[in-house]
Amino acid sequence: MEGIANAMGVGGAAQGGGVGAFAGFIPLIIIFAIFYFLLIRPQQKQLKTHKEMLGSLKIGDNVVTSGGLHGKITGTTETIVTLEIAKDVKVKVEKSGISEVRKD
Repeated sequence: MEGIANAMGVGGAAQGGGVGAFAGFIPLIIIFAIFYFLLIRPQQKQLKTHKEMLGSLKIGDNVVTSGGLHGKITGTTETIVTLEIAKDVKVKVEKSGISEVRKD
């Protein structure tokens, strides 16, 4: 009789385990949602605005590179920008290396 009672108890626990397993995933889903709204989404938005800024670069803009160089754009190609950082001193920089456009 004990064997039958134990077998019935195991089967009953297995049926209730499906609901408990799903309840175990709820905290993980909540943590992922928090990471998405606090980290992933703002980073994607910042990347989008940076790409738009790089697309709108034109000759004569004053820019700052990610390395800290300040200069004026004197030439541009698809991926390279030529900056004049001093009188008759020009350097070529990757477009992705431009961090901001200055209004001065």
